[in-house]
Order: sequence, then structure tokens, then C-alpha cells
Amino acid sequence: MSLERVFTGIGRTVVLVDEPDEALEFYRDVLGFEVVHDSTRGGYRYLHLGFPGQDGVGVWLMAATSEREGELVGRQTGGQPLLVLYTDDLAAVRSRLTDHGVRTWAETQDADSASLHFADLYGNVIVAAQLKA
Repeated sequence: MSLERVFTGIGRTVVLVDEPDEALEFYRDVLGFEVVHDSTRGGYRYLHLGFPGQDGVGVWLMAATSEREGELVGRQTGGQPLLVLYTDDLAAVRSRLTDHGVRTWAETQDADSASLHFADLYGNVIVAAQLKA
């Protein structure tokens, strides 16, 4: 069975946060994301982050607005990785994370890639991966 392709790509993933400015500092200043869009409408802040050259792809930092959403901050994927971020220099990533007091773990290497795990300020697991040529 052939399925007609109706989507053209992945846009943004949602990251629930307690405080958007605090989350922005981590994702921008530690991980190197850039603000793609930041506006407030109807009392709600739309804060989209991404990387240069990858228009439309990134994260949307969304403030938890209900008790249920608040319970999910840092646990929205049940402990599984929220994001996989690619790098050309895993050693530099490890060093930068360590310099900012971010704990890393589960560093692995196989035939196709090297990777390590770390968590954002809320506990969301993120994987940094360096693909081998």
C-alpha cells in the first residue's frame, strides 16, 4: 500500500516550561538556539527557537497553563529523550555543557555515531549526537 505524502517536513516540537525566560536562557545561552519568533497575543507568549539555516525547524517553548501541563514539565516524554541535537564536535558540546554545570551521561560510540545524554533545566533528556561520515 502506497501512502501519498501530504507533509513536507517537521516544524517545531513543543517543550513545556515553567518560565519561558528562564528556559530561553538555557536553550539560547547554553545550547546555542536563536530566537526565531517571540510575540505575545491574548496574554500568551509564542517563543520559537531554532538554528541558522534550518528555517522552520526548532522548538516552541510553551509555558504550562494548567495544573496538568505543570505536572508534565520536564516529564512530557516519560524520561525518554525529548530531542536529538546533531553536532560536528561532540567533545566541544561536552565541554560547553560541563562549563555551564550541565551533567552529561550515557556517552556512547558505535560505527555510525557518537552521542551523550544531558538534561535541560527542567529534566527533559536531550541527546547530542555526532554522526560519522
